[in-house]
Amino acid sequence: MISGGAAKEWFDRRRSTIRPWAVFVDQRRFSKPRNLGELCKRLVKNIEHFQSNYTFILLGLILYCIISSPMLLIALAVFLGAFYIIHLKTQESKLVLLGREMTPAHQYGLASGVSFPFFWLAGAGSAVFWVLGATMVVIGSHAGFREIEGSDADDLIMEPV
Repeated sequence: MISGGAAKEWFDRRRSTIRPWAVFVDQRRFSKPRNLGELCKRLVKNIEHFQSNYTFILLGLILYCIISSPMLLIALAVFLGAFYIIHLKTQESKLVLLGREMTPAHQYGLASGVSFPFFWLAGAGSAVFWVLGATMVVIGSHAGFREIEGSDADDLIMEPV
């Protein structure tokens, strides 16, 4: 399990390296690339430069997808609730099922297995692919059409194809 401290540290690190959103969406910095080489160069440099901004876009799309699907929201809440209950119960005492002691890992696996049909019915698979597709379109189009910052323009040289 990921501890709350590690997640908070990762989130704070991402937030500290985020570029200003006004610079990120500045319309004057967008243009059509001249050729495939320039497109590739822009993709590489902009993804490197705006990595934290893109991470927050991904998180926003995930949040939108979960909130806009009530069944998925309910399935996720039940799943996380089961994990929390298992966490609390394992601190109190050991669970014995059919004469055998179940470790917390077995309990989490059982909760995941029971939750799988609910995620299937809620359309979690299509939600995952929607988030991946939307992220690739948004990030790819931003990174491909945004001009590279002045100091980064000469670092990567790609031959036109």
